[in-house]
Amino acid sequence: MKKPALKSVLIALLGSLPLAVLAADNADDSFYKKAAQAGMSEVEAGQMAQEKATNPAVKEFAAMMVKEHSEANDKLKKIAMAKNVDLPKGPGIMNTAKEKKADMKSGASFDKDYIQQQIKAHEDTVKLLQKEIDSGKDPEAQAFAKETLPKVKTHLAKINQIAASAGVQ
Repeated sequence: MKKPALKSVLIALLGSLPLAVLAADNADDSFYKKAAQAGMSEVEAGQMAQEKATNPAVKEFAAMMVKEHSEANDKLKKIAMAKNVDLPKGPGIMNTAKEKKADMKSGASFDKDYIQQQIKAHEDTVKLLQKEIDSGKDPEAQAFAKETLPKVKTHLAKINQIAASAGVQ
């Protein structure tokens, strides 16, 4: 009886190896998808802020978000296409909901909401990129994360400066 039980355990372990490899690939696929959604959200929110913001520093920051996140999105798309990773077509349900909420605001209320959302979004993106650098298995995804992380940290520092000067916490 012990031999069949051992045989069953070995079969189960060997059978799970492809799943372990697939799980590693899925973690990197998940990174590509989350990074793409975050990037698209930054561009859309930046476009809205360029139109609706009243604070010139917010408008300037928004223009930088549109430009730099569009460039990063293009790089990410090229890498994903080469690996046959299907990226989402939009920023995702949560990001879309945040944008709709922001669109209902105007003036100083819009500026405050945009600043707060940008701080949170950039903190989340720093974590996402750092996680890929630390534990990703895909060398191209890790290289993208390493290249992008310093820019995102710069964005975070800039939006924190804008928040401080605007009295937003």
